[in-house]
Formats: sequence, structure tokens, C-alpha cells
Amino acid sequence: MQRSSVTMKDLAAALGVSVMTVSRAFKADSSMNEATRKKVLQAARDLGYVFDSTAANLRTQSTNFVAVIIPSINNANFADTVGALSDRLAEAGMQVLLGNSGYNIADEEVLIEQLLRRKPDAIVVTGGRHSDYGRKLLAGAGIPVIETWDLPADPIQYVVGFSNAATMHALVDHFVAKGKTRIAFVGGDSNADTRGADRRKGFIAAMKQHGLDTARLINAGQAPLGMQAGARAMAELLETMPDTQAVIGVADPIAFGALSECQRRGLQVPRDISIAGFGAYEISAVSHPTLTTIDPQPRRIGRETAELILRLRSADADNAPEPKITQIDWSICAAQSS
Repeated sequence: MQRSSVTMKDLAAALGVSVMTVSRAFKADSSMNEATRKKVLQAARDLGYVFDSTAANLRTQSTNFVAVIIPSINNANFADTVGALSDRLAEAGMQVLLGNSGYNIADEEVLIEQLLRRKPDAIVVTGGRHSDYGRKLLAGAGIPVIETWDLPADPIQYVVGFSNAATMHALVDHFVAKGKTRIAFVGGDSNADTRGADRRKGFIAAMKQHGLDTARLINAGQAPLGMQAGARAMAELLETMPDTQAVIGVADPIAFGALSECQRRGLQVPRDISIAGFGAYEISAVSHPTLTTIDPQPRRIGRETAELILRLRSADADNAPEPKITQIDWSICAAQSS
């Protein structure tokens, strides 16, 4: 059963005022008492109410667009997801309105509120962790909410994703099977990239399960991270822990930067040190040696999300699918670097 959005009538009832008073509070040119306005706006924030700025007679009509929030517009994986999502929705006459949060949940919160004001038919967010207010807005939006690229412990409605932690666990297992025990993880600021933080946790859990040292953790900086960050992190690792046998990068650009730094120092990969990444970026297939990586199937995430939206759009409100999780089957692409 589709959840209902918080209405202006609900807000008025909660405050014990008229609907007209609530409506006036959202009009910048209103002459109403400022204290009353602040009271109404605070209550709206507490309840997760978003003022509908569209004409009242258009409120029940489909807008034919889907709001999508991603953490980075220059990340190839997210670009592939949005591309596949857009292509499938376009076949049904729908368009995507894109927002970029920059790996910042406070900025994501702002985007959620701004996009919901435009009354999309659905909203797609990246990851399962949001600010308290952002989560409240999503939960009360009254439209399909799809969290992607993650498996949140407490989904808001629908999920199309996978366990980022499990991918790193698999890479640790991959290296251990090859006799590597001194394995390092290179990632970023865990407070910004929540999926990267989950990969770091998966790495630590796997190392502990194998009874191995978890201290080889290199912080490459704040997301989004690129090749230069990977090279700098690899230089730090080689200078502080030169006996490292294998390195896992939080993403392929990090792994490629690490590979390049090894080559500058005259180290042979994988003879002297093995390297793996995440994302199955194009660079992983053309680097020399080619990079072992995780393929998270970003285009499939986009297609599955689009198909879910279209199914929900065509279903009767009383017969809409129950909130559910669609798990994406990722895989290890073993290559020359390991």
C-alpha cells in the first residue's frame, strides 16, 4: 500500500490553525505574524511536509519525470546507472531530473526538499543513509522512493542495490586464496562516502575472519577520489608498510593510481605487489596490467530501478507492490594485477 504524504490539512490540524493560515505561512509576501509563520514552518519541518508550489488543479496529474540524486556527476558508475534509467524511462515518455549531492548528506537533504516541491512521479536516491530530516521527507513523500547502490538495514520503501561490504569481503578472500596475508585497503573519508565506508568495513571484517592484521588502512582523502589520490596513498603505503603484499582500492581510479605509483617505483604488479579495485571502469580493462575489479552492474541498477518505477506507476494504489529489495548480482573480474 503506497504511503500517504503529509498534507496541508494534516499540518493545520496538528497546529490547531486553519488551512488558510498554513498556506499564508508559505507565501513570502504574506503579512501574517512572523512568530506564527516560524511556528508553522518549524512544524512543517518536524512533520516532513513539503509545500506544493504547483497549481492546485494540477496536483493529481502525473508530471512524467523522476527525480534522481547521485553523489557525483563525474563518476562513471553513477553515470551508467542514470543513463540506463533515463533510457528506459524515455521509452515510456518520462524524463529524469538530476541532482548532485557531492557526497554530502546535508546537500542531499536540500535537494530532496527542492525536488519534492516539483512533485515528481518517483524519487531515486543513492545509498541508504540520509539526514534525519531528509529521511522524514522521503518517508512522507507519498510517491515511490527507491534507494539504490546499497542494502540499507531499514529501507524507506524500495531498494535496488547490493552489499558494498560483501564485495570487499570477496576481494580479501580472493587474495587470501592466492597466499596473500599482508593486505591493505585504500579509501576515503568514511563520513562522506557511505558506500566507501561500507567497503572499508567489509575489508576489516574479512581480515578479522581470516585472523589477519587490519591495520593497513590508508585514507586517500575526501570523496570523490581520483587517480592522483590513489598514487599518493600508494606512496604513503609503500613508505610506511613496504612489506604489503596486496592492495584493494575503494574504486578503480584509486587502484589505477596505485598501480601507476608502483610502476614509477620500479615495482612489478603482481609479482611484487597485487592490486584490485572496484567498479569495472573502462580503465581497468585497458591498463597494463589489467586490473582485478568488482563489477557492480551499474546499468542493471538503472534498468531495474526504471522497471520498478514503471510497474508502480501502472499499479492501482490499493494493489501496489509491498516495499521490497531487488538485489543486484555483482561479480569479481579477476585480471592480471592479482
